[in-house]
Amino acid sequence: LDTAIWQRTTASSLVCKVISESQTDDAGRRFARALCPGAVMALIGELGAGKTRFVKAVAVELGVAADDVNSPTFTLIQEYEAEFPLRHCDAYRLRSPEEFADLGLEDLFIPDGVAFVEWADRVVEYLPRDRLEVRFTIVSPMERTIDVAATGPRSRGIVDRIDLLSGSHGPESGR
Repeated sequence: LDTAIWQRTTASSLVCKVISESQTDDAGRRFARALCPGAVMALIGELGAGKTRFVKAVAVELGVAADDVNSPTFTLIQEYEAEFPLRHCDAYRLRSPEEFADLGLEDLFIPDGVAFVEWADRVVEYLPRDRLEVRFTIVSPMERTIDVAATGPRSRGIVDRIDLLSGSHGPESGR
């Protein structure tokens, strides 16, 4: 069973439980189908939680060759031409939140593309107010939960599209 199941948890949030890398890939593909230009994803979770793998699945679904997608830990930013421009930033190596601004990384947030910021909790004050907070939690060596919470109207629209595309039946889905 390689299908990831998204479930509505509140009016502005979803959760997906995955028990394999292929389910993480499926969750990323489904997530990608709901994205729109201007979306910003704040990825939060410890090392090995699946953040980069998830972004790779999104990028591949949007038309990027799988071999072209890798972690931006050392380059800070990877940019990909896809269905719309995709920018992937990793704040792990930044020494302070201010370094994010000093390096001009807020230029990631463009209206015609999407941006993923790994280790976003380290630079939250520099992120747009309307974003998706995507939290990865390690439950066991293979199991993860991916919690997605919208913080504004654009991101709530994406949560609604993920819910619609996934056919989830959570407590707030209205079904």
